[in-house]
Amino acid sequence: MGFRIAAVQMNTQDNKEKNLQKAEALIDEAVRLGAQLVALPEMFNILGPNEVVRAAREPIPGPTSAFLQRKAQEHGIYIHGGSIPVAVDDSDKSWNTTLVYDPQGELIARYNKIHLFDIDVTGHVADNESSRFEAGQEMVTFETEHGQFGLTICYDIRFPELYRALTLAGARVIFQPAAFTLYTGKDHWETLIRARAIENQVYMVSPAQFGSHPPGKHCFGNAMIVDPWGTVLARAPERECVIFADIDYASQDKIRQGLPALHHRRPALYQRDR
Repeated sequence: MGFRIAAVQMNTQDNKEKNLQKAEALIDEAVRLGAQLVALPEMFNILGPNEVVRAAREPIPGPTSAFLQRKAQEHGIYIHGGSIPVAVDDSDKSWNTTLVYDPQGELIARYNKIHLFDIDVTGHVADNESSRFEAGQEMVTFETEHGQFGLTICYDIRFPELYRALTLAGARVIFQPAAFTLYTGKDHWETLIRARAIENQVYMVSPAQFGSHPPGKHCFGNAMIVDPWGTVLARAPERECVIFADIDYASQDKIRQGLPALHHRRPALYQRDR
């Protein structure tokens, strides 16, 4: 059973209306390329100063979720809505949330980013996501006629235990939409994505933000789709675009049968008292 997934690369700015217009054009392009599932990047509807992102957060349902629902129904496809800032009740903080819609426009999965980007690489990149976002508390997979999928977002990629848990829960494809920083991305992006694919023998689908956005921040881009052997099936150039790959579970099964590392695990030996 094979099907086509498209990953979108964007240069999202601080104007939500224009960002949604760009996303619509890219979704339409992905459909013309034969995609049955289209995945958008992290924070695809808004990027900018903290106050701009906070002002742009929405409830669910809201304008952006309605847009995703409409496009899924219009084309009869699955849409993975990258992520958007979603309002947290009685708080100034947001959830960094992925929404997934089926071809009938039904919301079938929702994931809040678990690992928040609180780092300070002196002189290069610093952020404190936990001052603006709430951390998610639940791992999420979802099932379709095309198989089972796992949901992650950006910084989650640095936590291999999450990807192993998603794999053991049945995910054969794992999404990782991102707005990866230029400084860390140039050294870590491809290595991390291919490592997660190889060690779990899963497809990795990583839509991405690229280029600069207010207030003077830069994203690495290089949206990628990687197969369970770690081969890069598609990589985005330095522009807004759509990449795609055909997912082949027979090939994945052959890899897992020939190199059965997942069956060679010895988890009882990995445990340590805390």
